Amino acid sequence: MSNPIVICQSGGKFTTASDGSLSYVGGDAHAISVSRETKFDDLRSEMADMWKYGADSMTIKYFLPNNMRTLITISSDKDLQRFLDFHGNSVTVDVFVIKNENSTALASVMPSTTGALITTPRKRASKKRLVQQETPLNVTPVAAAPAPAPAPAFLASAPASENAGRFNTLAAAAGEIESVGQLKRVKLWENCITGLHQQFNNVREVRDALRKYSIAQGFTVKFKKNDSMRVSVKCSVDGCPWRIFASRLSTTHLFRIKRLNEIHTCGAGTGTDSHPRASKKVVEGIVKEKLHDSPNVKPKEIANQIQQEFGIELRYSQVRRWMEAATEEIQGSYREAYNQLPWLCEKIVETNPGTAVSLNTREDLSFHRLFVAFHASLHGFQSGCRPLLFLDTMSLQSKYQSELLTAAAVDGNYGIFPVAFAIVDVVSGDNWHWFLVQLKSALPTLQPITFVADRQMALGQSISVVFENSYHAYCLRYLADELKRDLKGPCIHEIIGVIIGHLYDAAYAPTLDAFRKCIESIKSISPEAYEWILQSEPVHWANSFFEGARYNHITSGIAESFYSWLTELTALPVTKIIDTIRHKLMELIYTRKVDSDQWLTRLTPSVEDKLQKEILKAQSLQVMFSPSNTFEVQDFLGAVNVVNIDAWDCSCREWQLNGFPCSHAVAVLQHIGRDVYDYCSKFYTTEAYRLTYSESIKPVPTVDKPAPQELSEVQVLPSPLRRISGSPKKRRIRSRGVVKRPLHCSRCKGEGHNKVSCTVAY
Repeated sequence: MSNPIVICQSGGKFTTASDGSLSYVGGDAHAISVSRETKFDDLRSEMADMWKYGADSMTIKYFLPNNMRTLITISSDKDLQRFLDFHGNSVTVDVFVIKNENSTALASVMPSTTGALITTPRKRASKKRLVQQETPLNVTPVAAAPAPAPAPAFLASAPASENAGRFNTLAAAAGEIESVGQLKRVKLWENCITGLHQQFNNVREVRDALRKYSIAQGFTVKFKKNDSMRVSVKCSVDGCPWRIFASRLSTTHLFRIKRLNEIHTCGAGTGTDSHPRASKKVVEGIVKEKLHDSPNVKPKEIANQIQQEFGIELRYSQVRRWMEAATEEIQGSYREAYNQLPWLCEKIVETNPGTAVSLNTREDLSFHRLFVAFHASLHGFQSGCRPLLFLDTMSLQSKYQSELLTAAAVDGNYGIFPVAFAIVDVVSGDNWHWFLVQLKSALPTLQPITFVADRQMALGQSISVVFENSYHAYCLRYLADELKRDLKGPCIHEIIGVIIGHLYDAAYAPTLDAFRKCIESIKSISPEAYEWILQSEPVHWANSFFEGARYNHITSGIAESFYSWLTELTALPVTKIIDTIRHKLMELIYTRKVDSDQWLTRLTPSVEDKLQKEILKAQSLQVMFSPSNTFEVQDFLGAVNVVNIDAWDCSCREWQLNGFPCSHAVAVLQHIGRDVYDYCSKFYTTEAYRLTYSESIKPVPTVDKPAPQELSEVQVLPSPLRRISGSPKKRRIRSRGVVKRPLHCSRCKGEGHNKVSCTVAY
C-alpha cells in the first residue's frame, strides 16, 4: 500500500449540483505527504502552520471513494488510519480544512460508497406514544434528501444484504456520517438495488433488498411473481412503468436481476412523497435483525429504536408478536421442540452415562414434566458436598406453561452446586413429590439430608415420606414474606423492617437464651408478630431448635445466583432451555476444577479465611486445664464456654452449626497441642472440593437431530399456552333491581344532569 500525496485545499467554497453532488471552487491548495506513521496531532499542526490557522480552530474533512456528497471528519489517530485505509492506493487525495470561525471549508475528493451529504441540521427524534399502524406503515419524515449517488462498481455485483453490511461497516469505520436523524439507516437502503445484473445469494435477499429499496425511494412494490425460481415486481401505482425481474441462476441458489426499468412516473425517488412507506415484511425484518444482534432486548426497547431510527411507530403488541415469530425462526419451533424431547433425553443419557432423566406426558400427550440430574452433578454431591439441599422454583420465559424446579447444594467453598432440575407445566404438591421421588432414585443414600425450602410448597410430608430420617428447614425469606402479609395495623409498615431484623437474629441465634431475647424484643414492638412467630414452628427454622445440620444456611434461594440468567433470556423452546442449562453447568464445573488445581491450602479458601479469624480471636481466651476431654474457656469479660473435644461440641454451638472449630475450640486444641485442621468437616477440604468437580458433563451432539418431518408420530405435545400476566379487566355488571343513583348538578342543584351539561346561565 503506497502513501498518497494529500492535496490540502482551503479558502474556497462548495457548490451543489442538481444530482446533489458537491464540487469545490476557488481557494488555494498545498501538497503534503502522509504515511502510516503520521500522527493526527502532527498532521493538524502542519496544516495549521500551512494556513496560519489555530490548530484547535479548524476541522479536517474528506470524501469517501466515489462519493461527492458525504464529508467525513478526521479528528483522531484512528480516523487518520481509516482515511489511509480508504485511500492508501491513491496517488493523490484531496482533503478540505474548515476554519471553525467562519465555516470556511477544506475538503478532499474521494471515491464514495455511502449515501448523500445532508445539509439540513440533525434533528432529535422525539419520543412518541406507540400507536397501531396499518400496513403499509408510514415513516415519519424529517427532511427531504437528495437523490442517491450511483453505486460504486465494486459493489454492483454484491448481494444486497452484503451491500447493506458494507455500508454500515464503512459508516462505522469512517466515523459518524452526517445524516437526517431518524432516516440515517433508511438512506443506506437507497443502494440496495444497484442496477441490471446485480447478484444476490438467494431469493430471500432479493425480496429483502426490494422492500428496503422501496422504503428509501418512497413507494411500494407489488409482487407479480414471487417463488423460489423468480421474482417479478412492479410499482404499485397503476400506470407507473417501474419494473424489476430477477431469476435464479441454473444449478445454484444465486439470483440475478435480468430486466430492469428504473423510470418512475409516480414521483418515487424525487422527494415528492414525504411519507415513504414500510411494509409489514420489512418491519418484521428490522425486528429480526435487532433481535439477532441483542437476543435479550425488550419489545419496548425495539419499538423505541425503530421509531427513532426509521420514524416507524409500532404498538407494543405488534413488536412482541414479531419478536416471538423471529425468535421461533432463529431458535426453532416451540411446538416442535416438545416432540423432540424423547430424542434429546436419549442423547443426554447416551453421552453422559449415569445421568437420571425422566419424561412424563399427560393422557392427551401434552407435556407434563421432565427431570434431569447429570451424572457429574450426582457424583459431585455424593463425593464432596454437605448433605444439604436447597429446593426452589422459578418461572421460565416461554409461550407455554413452564416452571423450573431446582435442587442445589453448596460446595466446600460456599459456591452453588446445582444437583438436579425439572421443567414442569405447573408448580404443585404432586409435581414436587414426583421431583423428590426422582431425586431419591438418583441419590440412593442412607445419609440423612437436610432440605431448605419454602414451607408453603407443601413439601413437609413429601420430604418425610420420600427421604426418611431427613429434615425440612423453612426458608426464612419466604417466612418473612408471610409475616409481612399477615401483620395488620395502621403503623405496621413503619416497624416491619425492625421486626424482620429481629426475626433473622432469632433464626441465627445459636442458643435458646439468645432466641428468647430476640423474640422478646419483637413482643415489645408488636404482640401480634410475637404470637405469629410462636405459631410458625420455630423448630423448622431457628438454629436453637433445629435438629438437622444446615450449616447456618437459612434461605433456599441459593440457586437463584445460578439460574437467575434464565429470567433475562427471551422465550426459548424447551429443548434450548435444557441445552442452555447444560452449557452453563459444563462451564461452571470446568472453571472451578481449573481454579481448584491452583490451591495450596488444606481447606478451601473461604473456609481457610474463616478459620484464621477464629484462630486470631482465640489468642485472647484462657483455657482451664482438665484431665478429661472437656474444657472451660474464659473470655476477657469473664464469660465461660465449655468445649468437648471428642464430641466436637462447644456450648456456644458455633462449632456444631458451622462445621469448623469456633474460637473456644481453637484455644483448647492449641492448648493441648492438637492440629486444628483435623477438627474441620471433611466437606471443607480442598480434596473434597476437587472430588466435587472431578467429573465433567459431556457435550451432546445434534448432528443427527431429527427434522420435524422425520418424526413419524407425535410423542409429546406442548403444555397449555401461558396466560398473559395480569388479570383480565372485568366490566362491573349491576344486579337487576338495583337503581342507579340519579345525577345531581353542583351548579343549579337540579337532577338528571351534571354541571358539564348544565344549561342554567350564571
